Amino acid sequence: MTTPMAELISLLDAFDNLPRVRELREHAYRGLGDVVVDVGCGTGRAVGELAAAGTRAIGVDLDPGAIELARERWPAGEFHVGDATAIPLDDGSVTGYRADKLLHTLPEPELAVLEARRVLAPDGRAVLIGQDWDTWVIDSDDPELTRAIVHARADRVRSPRVARRHRNLLLDNGFTDVTVEVRTIVWTDAGCLPALADLGAPRAWLDDQAARARADRLFVALPFFLATGIRAD
Repeated sequence: MTTPMAELISLLDAFDNLPRVRELREHAYRGLGDVVVDVGCGTGRAVGELAAAGTRAIGVDLDPGAIELARERWPAGEFHVGDATAIPLDDGSVTGYRADKLLHTLPEPELAVLEARRVLAPDGRAVLIGQDWDTWVIDSDDPELTRAIVHARADRVRSPRVARRHRNLLLDNGFTDVTVEVRTIVWTDAGCLPALADLGAPRAWLDDQAARARADRLFVALPFFLATGIRAD
């Protein structure tokens, strides 16, 4: 029997394997230096990829189960159970900090950004990646219902609009040379249907999206915001 955790991992793996998501991940690795901490690492894909490239890659996640699985999947990485606001690393001990799809889960994202500054060495780089949960772009014959579905899903998230605050969070918490860019993931096939099901939409709406996929008429776009900053001293 498939467990909810197994279903979640399968969904995340499918998303991470999308070509544009891979490109975004690889783009975000640039400039992180030779010792990188990935906070909210989940099952450790980014840590494994960084380690394979010769980086000392350290994954931190609050979920012991995720860390256990990460150690099995990516034995070249280093993994620790830990909180985003209390990373189990010394001050100034890393050259790069990465948080991907993390800050929206936190009630006070600014505390995580302050912690990023603490663990970064002078001139270390922080990278924040995430979606704005109010910004799903979905073609539908019922745009009002679609808007309501997206907003209702956003309301289930602790900090659903934090991605639009990435730049200011970095500027206000000890970072300089801050840049922001947007990379959009587009789906036009049934591979997106599990993600749409996670929105909690009515069955009739989901059936319509499935019919669109079968007819090659599905369109879903999800922008991701990538912000980088350098630790200021």
